[in-house]
Amino acid sequence: MTTSALALHGTRLSGHCHRVELMLRMLDLPFEYIEAGAAVRASAEFLALNPLGKIPVLVDGEHVIPDSNAILVYLVKRYAPDSGWLPDDALQAAEAQRWLSISAGELRHGPASARMTVLWNMQGEVPLPLAHAISSRLLQMMEIHLANRTYLATSQPTIADLACYSYIAHAAEGRISLAPYPAIEAWLARVEALPRFVPMPASRIPEAA
Repeated sequence: MTTSALALHGTRLSGHCHRVELMLRMLDLPFEYIEAGAAVRASAEFLALNPLGKIPVLVDGEHVIPDSNAILVYLVKRYAPDSGWLPDDALQAAEAQRWLSISAGELRHGPASARMTVLWNMQGEVPLPLAHAISSRLLQMMEIHLANRTYLATSQPTIADLACYSYIAHAAEGRISLAPYPAIEAWLARVEALPRFVPMPASRIPEAA
């Protein structure tokens, strides 16, 4: 299928942007990466793309799609509807959607929030002790879930895996150890072994106060 010009507005250290970059690469779709730091996101031009001022934003010709999970759905439905990345089966589709919800809930308020606080001292709505508690509960659940599974939603990789990968893989940057979770570490390795995988850049963890 011939693609129109795809542009991803984001930043390299955002897990939300990284999941979209992974999807673009997994589907082997050519795209332009447009850096959108804080100053850019406050500009009138960017706010015209996403009035909430958040990244990522995907521009596909005349179509503008904000929100990382919405972009994952769009890319698969638009460019790879029969690929298995978004299952057609009702139960499997529901399972994939469940993990998209977890990525926007427990994952966002747990490992992602902890990372933001540790790396950039972004004291948001989730204090670090609470983010660590949410992370512990999530990781324990994921460890049990992955004990006898290859991927999160089905027997093959789906958008659920890409939505959850980046912040789990970088949990250490929020001072969260994955050592107690061998099934999660094995799952991360399977995602990293997928064709055209690219890592999100690592960030140096500041010394604890």
